[in-house]
Amino acid sequence: MEADGRITGQIGNGLLVFLSVGRDDSDKDAEFIAGKIAGLRIFADEAGKMNRSVQDVGGEILLVSNFTLHGDCRKGRRLGFDAAGEPQFAERLYEMTAKLIAERGLSVAKGVFGAHMQVKSINDGPVTLLLDSSRLF
Repeated sequence: MEADGRITGQIGNGLLVFLSVGRDDSDKDAEFIAGKIAGLRIFADEAGKMNRSVQDVGGEILLVSNFTLHGDCRKGRRLGFDAAGEPQFAERLYEMTAKLIAERGLSVAKGVFGAHMQVKSINDGPVTLLLDSSRLF
């Protein structure tokens, strides 16, 4: 990942996580998401089944802030960001989530909050999941 022309974070085997903080999120949401990221069994075991977590495989996390995930596309042609958290609030929960993941023994590389970033990814699968601390889906 690059921001301002310099590499700000990179990982080997692990998870690329785009994190968006909503205006109604709280510390409990950060705790929930950190636990899910660390413990979700999405890596293959010896039998090829998705049965191992990023912790189990000794993987790393690349955590990228991305408020556009809260973009509402339901009306018209312009995104609405009313559901996104204000930058200062969102940055606090982003940093808290990174800290909580690291406390689970995982290496966490980060982008630069609020910066224009270029993210490169090689998907092994691909497997792409959407996690929601509100558990709406």
